[in-house]
Amino acid sequence: MGAQDLNGRRVIVTGGASGMGEGLVRAFPELGARVVSLDLVESVGRTVADEVGATFQQVDVSDQVSVDRAIDAAVETLGGLDVLIHAAGIAPSAPSESTPLDLWNTVMAINATGTMLTNQAAFRHLRDHGGAILNFASAAGLDGLPRKAAYSASKGAVLAWTRTVAAEWGQYGITVNAIAPAIWTPMYDKTRSEMTEDQLTQHDAIMAQRIPIGGRLGDIVNDFVPVMAFYASEGAGFVTGQTISIDGGTLKVR
Repeated sequence: MGAQDLNGRRVIVTGGASGMGEGLVRAFPELGARVVSLDLVESVGRTVADEVGATFQQVDVSDQVSVDRAIDAAVETLGGLDVLIHAAGIAPSAPSESTPLDLWNTVMAINATGTMLTNQAAFRHLRDHGGAILNFASAAGLDGLPRKAAYSASKGAVLAWTRTVAAEWGQYGITVNAIAPAIWTPMYDKTRSEMTEDQLTQHDAIMAQRIPIGGRLGDIVNDFVPVMAFYASEGAGFVTGQTISIDGGTLKVR
């Protein structure tokens, strides 16, 4: 099996209705994978899946009953499971000193608790034959991100969870890695729209300095999908507990 050969791989992608998750749902079938897309937004998610011959299941990743039902249904559709890619998440903005409690709780429920619930549900199907889990984290979980305190904290939790279960689940042949992407998505467009003109100018100047390759966020199809295809393949079976940065060199190895 080649580095980007996903022939026969049975893959679940959460957050498959938009952004990087959508990019994977669209690309992986062309590489031979069988894909079930999970998302809260049924209308868009189902349309995306139908366009590429994938299957869709609605899910609320913060709700255990919803997650268990969706994962079990997806596995039944696929006839088993090889890879879970957990991309679902939100990134609202707020100053640290005035972050509302309900916003904090919502972000934690979706980003952190959602990671635990989806991973646990996938584990039950991977335990007997192994497989791969790829959780979406962020450089914000290591370095922090201004006006994104709740998001940064939730992604720090994802990183800690990923390292822990990688150590625990390796005995079952399950690899668990965290993805730290710096890719241009609709979520990033929303983040930019929340900035003032001066903040946006300052932000772009910082990005030009921080990202050695290109000075801006990467492209889903050209920069992101090929790396994800490798880590979803059997060729990545000896890599676990890592933070995989797909970010043009922003996050240095530590």
